[in-house]
Amino acid sequence: MGSLNLPHASSFKGGSETFLRNVLESILKTYLMKNPTVKTIWELVQSMDNEKICYDHFTFRTFKVDGYGIDSLSSFFMDYGYKIGGELEFSKNKSKVKWFSPPDVHVPHDGHGLTNGPLPRIVIAEVLLDQLSPESQGIIRKYLKPEGGKQAVLSSTLGSLIWEKPTWTDFKQLAKENEFAAWTLINGYTMNHLAFSVHRFKHKFSDIKFIKQYLEEKEFKLNTDGGVIKVNQDGLLLQVSSMSDKLAVEFAEGVTETIPASYIEFTQRLVLPQFKDVPFDEIKEFHRREAFELDNASNIMESTRFTAPV
Repeated sequence: MGSLNLPHASSFKGGSETFLRNVLESILKTYLMKNPTVKTIWELVQSMDNEKICYDHFTFRTFKVDGYGIDSLSSFFMDYGYKIGGELEFSKNKSKVKWFSPPDVHVPHDGHGLTNGPLPRIVIAEVLLDQLSPESQGIIRKYLKPEGGKQAVLSSTLGSLIWEKPTWTDFKQLAKENEFAAWTLINGYTMNHLAFSVHRFKHKFSDIKFIKQYLEEKEFKLNTDGGVIKVNQDGLLLQVSSMSDKLAVEFAEGVTETIPASYIEFTQRLVLPQFKDVPFDEIKEFHRREAFELDNASNIMESTRFTAPV
């Protein structure tokens, strides 16, 4: 992924741009290390354009309780210039999502990756505990200790749980009611998924239809909820995601079970109608469709669906 060399990095409230990029790169490395299929897809994409890849967003999951919710992660990123872009609420899995737009930083003409490319949006979900049954709330609260959420960013970079490893019994019981919550209990702050910025690619991957065909030919399992290519209502936001790796995890009792880990996504943002006459080589990010969309996001969340009963 390359070393960071930003001698003229902008300063933010919390420190330097260099530090922010280092944190994001550590989060990325941990995510790739923990998810073999994700790493394989990431390496395939990287090999297509000699590492010249950019990211649309990084996504995380949290619990809305005792300082462990969205704010436990967002406060760090907002210190570095991120701003709230919007939010969505999902009644099906009893969660809310906020997304944050990155600070305006200088990006060289050929800037890419996390070294000197555009910074990714940050998307953070939280399970709304007060909408769960008392039994499920009790399971979650049993593991979350006061003040633990302050270590959220460190947990993301290390890929380690802040709380004690859950028991298989608790995990299984929680999953019966809410798979989203169960996923968060065992995976913690490890990045849930990243999304490539498709429209920034310079090769065949700049067409999401090609990406779909390519991944299918390579026999990667893709999320089919709402169609393999998920298109929002205005037709300007197109997304494709893999299904999560299913990895063996040892629970507190010593029981080993296979459960969903993380996945990877491709996001293409098309040019807004009012900018259709802007020459292609002058198109900037603000000319393209921004934000996220409820139906697309709901379908993509199914990438961590538990395909076998637990």
